[in-house]
Amino acid sequence: MNDLDQLEKQLLDEIAAAGDEAALEAVRVSALGKKGSISEKLKMLGSMTPEERQTMGPVINGLKNRITDAITARRTELREAAIAARLERERVDVTLPVAKPAAERGRIHPISQVIDEITAIFGDLGFEIAEGPDIETDYYNFTALNFPEGHPAREMHDTFFLEPNAQGERKLLRTHTSPVQIRTMEAKKPPIRIVIPGKTYRADSDATHTPMFHQLEGLVIDKTANIANMKWVLTEFCKAYFEVSSLNMRFRPSFFPFTEPSLEVDIQCDRSRPGEVRFGEGNDWMEILGCGMVHPNVLRYGGLDPDEYQGFAWGMGIDRIAMLKYGMPDLRAFFDADVRWLEHYGFRPLDLPTLFGGLSS
Repeated sequence: MNDLDQLEKQLLDEIAAAGDEAALEAVRVSALGKKGSISEKLKMLGSMTPEERQTMGPVINGLKNRITDAITARRTELREAAIAARLERERVDVTLPVAKPAAERGRIHPISQVIDEITAIFGDLGFEIAEGPDIETDYYNFTALNFPEGHPAREMHDTFFLEPNAQGERKLLRTHTSPVQIRTMEAKKPPIRIVIPGKTYRADSDATHTPMFHQLEGLVIDKTANIANMKWVLTEFCKAYFEVSSLNMRFRPSFFPFTEPSLEVDIQCDRSRPGEVRFGEGNDWMEILGCGMVHPNVLRYGGLDPDEYQGFAWGMGIDRIAMLKYGMPDLRAFFDADVRWLEHYGFRPLDLPTLFGGLSS
């Protein structure tokens, strides 16, 4: 066997052994590329005599054609095998139900939906969204909100305290979103109109309480803010949120360290149907939130002069108003990560709440 026969056998074996098109392309380049073994043989024709060239030319070109044909045939085989493998791998059972797209399968958690609804309502009323840290100091969480050291009201909050740091300062998980009120007053001059949705933490757990929950605070500070303004804002919010055209509200005296006077707010409802609450009708009342005029001491802690500025604030549980609106019986299910519960109570991700399109459409 001469050199050309041996080269042809070697190349044909390599072509047959190529398992994919990348390996086959490597064989083609090694044989027919610019510096390939067959290309080098063709270059030798220029140094041969006419008689040798006449003999060797057809032989080398014949080898080139046979190798080219073998590569083409092997490439066809590999492509057909790849298509067959893909068809086998991607076989579809046409008897199965059509899979829903991701936008249909996914669900927005009710808390996220309600926060979006709140944002849409208060944004339309001219409020800004404010945020603050979950880990707070005793000063911002209590002292600056008119909770003196040793005040009994501190015990109402069942606070999660952290270990003291090197300076002996003992931080805590905020028990309400009210610290953001102080931080906003320190950073921004009035007029201030903000709402503060966020997570809060208290050591409590039952069907209507969890150690971590969501709260909404609102704050208005200017020179003329008054209780009448506060009543109008809260009435308009509740009508928009519960999607009713009219709603009676009842304001009762209460106590909060950071407001004076302080009020509890009840809204009109009908509970005559078992397991159902309807707002804006009936003769029953349900407590929904607490509010009041900002205490002068809180204004001072925020760096404002209470003789020049006044304001009102309110707070409510986001989880609770979500339960009331959408009929969820147990708050703890909000945090169980049960996909079945989320499929039932969740919202489609592309249905964004708007005042003109409907908050919960």
